[in-house]
Amino acid sequence: MKAMVLKAADEVVPADIRRPATDNGETLVRVSHSGICGTDLKIFHGAIPVHHPLVMGHEMIGDAVEGKSTGPRVIVDPVYFCGRCYLCNHGQMHLCTNGGLFGRDRDGGFAEYFAAPPGSVHELPDDIAGEAPLIQVLTTCLHGHRLARIFAGESVVVTGLGVTGQLHIQLAKAFGASPVIGVTRSAWKRELAETLGADLTLAPGGDMIERVRDATEGRGANLVIETIAKVASLGDAIHMTRTGGRLLLFGIYTETEGALPFYDFYLKELNLINTRAAQSKDYPASIDLVRRGAVKLAPLITHTLPLDELDTALGMLDSGTGRQMKILLDHG
Repeated sequence: MKAMVLKAADEVVPADIRRPATDNGETLVRVSHSGICGTDLKIFHGAIPVHHPLVMGHEMIGDAVEGKSTGPRVIVDPVYFCGRCYLCNHGQMHLCTNGGLFGRDRDGGFAEYFAAPPGSVHELPDDIAGEAPLIQVLTTCLHGHRLARIFAGESVVVTGLGVTGQLHIQLAKAFGASPVIGVTRSAWKRELAETLGADLTLAPGGDMIERVRDATEGRGANLVIETIAKVASLGDAIHMTRTGGRLLLFGIYTETEGALPFYDFYLKELNLINTRAAQSKDYPASIDLVRRGAVKLAPLITHTLPLDELDTALGMLDSGTGRQMKILLDHG
């Protein structure tokens, strides 16, 4: 079958590889579309260590062509687990020490076919179309919101308004947060966030922290969701959170050192929350949010390219120029 293979850091090439087997109850999915994630970009550059060669890609939809789920359009949960360890037995399969993520720890979905383990496919309704790969991203955001437990009327700040930031804005509104404030340097991303429900958007620096406090009756936000994954932005997040508030660290931090306002972190008695992956139960709930229109995915898709142009798509995301948000791959 056709696939895009990461041979080494910064080197991805088209190749013909063996079609995956379905000897252990897997569902064979003919992948129709996949999404490129910031995680893929970090894997591509070697910031997240992986084995080579590797087929990346963990946001994928397609048609189930073999297995118990044959027939429907499905989305794949890319988290795999052993089902036997302490964490699995306590309902935390997404943290299984024997498991991992397809597209990072095992071959993923930037290919013609993917063999999904039993229980890892979720049927897609007909009224959710080509934007469906973003549901996988939404599940990870929803998992974070469930851990953070947003209550109606609480104030929320989202730093970084890329794909996940825009989803967090929408989820915060869906849970009744007010005000919901977005922070990014990008003017067009601020505009997009406002169309998706943000009550206020700000550029970082300057009087940003003071304006957040002004918008939250001088206290700071009940919850700050940090998606930039930089130590400096984490420092800003600490300053913007109210005393006794909560911090949700959503991005993948690859920095290993940096200065933080540790005394403020202590003095405010902040509750620090972080997430690694979604749980299976987040898929039906996310699909329902999209079906009801509570979360809109289509405005986040800026480009669709053929699968064999993965290298080009990664370069577009890497450049940081233009209006790139979510880039999808059409597998043809």
